[in-house]
Amino acid sequence: MKSTESFVFEAFKEKNRVRNITDKIKNLAEKLGKTVNIMEFCGGHTHAIMKYGIDQLLEGIVRFVHGPGCPVCVMPMQRIDLAIELARRDDVILCSYGDLLRVPGSRRKSLLDIRAEGGDVRMVYSCLDTLKIARENLDRKVVFFAIGFETTTPQTAVLIKKAKELGLKNLFVVSNHVITPAAIQHILNAPEIRDIGKVDIDAFIGPGHVSVIIGTKPYHYFAEEFQKPVVISGFEPLDVLKAVYLILKQIKENRAEVENEYTRFVTYNGNEKAQRLVAEVFELRKTFEWRGLGIIPYSSLKIKKDYEAFDAEKFFDVKLPQPKEHPACICGKVIRGVAKPVDCKLFGTVCTPSNPLGSCMVSSEGACAAYYKYRRGLVSV
Repeated sequence: MKSTESFVFEAFKEKNRVRNITDKIKNLAEKLGKTVNIMEFCGGHTHAIMKYGIDQLLEGIVRFVHGPGCPVCVMPMQRIDLAIELARRDDVILCSYGDLLRVPGSRRKSLLDIRAEGGDVRMVYSCLDTLKIARENLDRKVVFFAIGFETTTPQTAVLIKKAKELGLKNLFVVSNHVITPAAIQHILNAPEIRDIGKVDIDAFIGPGHVSVIIGTKPYHYFAEEFQKPVVISGFEPLDVLKAVYLILKQIKENRAEVENEYTRFVTYNGNEKAQRLVAEVFELRKTFEWRGLGIIPYSSLKIKKDYEAFDAEKFFDVKLPQPKEHPACICGKVIRGVAKPVDCKLFGTVCTPSNPLGSCMVSSEGACAAYYKYRRGLVSV
């Protein structure tokens, strides 16, 4: 017997509902008479669009512009190089989430390669796993390489608070937590970048999981200031199609507002308890580099002074040369939305999930990984 939850999610894939919303979209499209460019910021939406063929279903009606995707995708090479340098040290145990361990650094080596060479690199399913590792290895320095949008930041804040409560002296955190609204503003403020290209965006499908934490409130600025509709969406086929319908309806009615399709999880104010927790432990950095987007002011978080004893960037003195990207990798263009994965000469041949050259092929939410999994036969035209 199927659970209530199974029935709920199957309803978001039900064929008659999909046909009904698709017909409504097509009717709106006929009245608009143009293709609408919609950027889905989150890689979870990119995978849903590819998996269920939503881009093919709406061909000529909507052009999906794949956005930054996920924190692994936008992690700059210099931060990967930092993780690798720390992992090479004999007195360090470096811990992070699975996908990050596979991202190649400047010398084409990943953290998994460093582990194969003898480095103590460990994958954790929860950042709190590092507490146990630190308590069991008091003679070693345990570094958690934190990564994530607003979704995972509260967990890292809990880790740091617990480490302080336990009086741990050997646990450190490298904060790579980045902020979604800052990236959206940067994309809208700089639609064209020399040597990368221009991206046309008429509207956004807002990230669902991020919005559970921050709510819909931060997106109202973009709708009002840039006159771009924003619809927060879930990840089932019907979620995405309904988000598209709401966007097209706004455009037809000359509106630019924030709408919440993902009402079963997302509220206007978001998770205020999680927000307070993050504000207690973290503060904004003045600048941070995003892969593909460049340096974005006030777009990431650093550890506050009250908790700086756990800040790995203050404890370890690491000096690294300028990072070097693979000259043929176009991850930056894919992340910015000016190129598709199949435009890359390396896609599906030299660069594959088992041998990734760029972060977009590594991450389970990366655009290149989505195309490889669902559209490997496509070629650039």
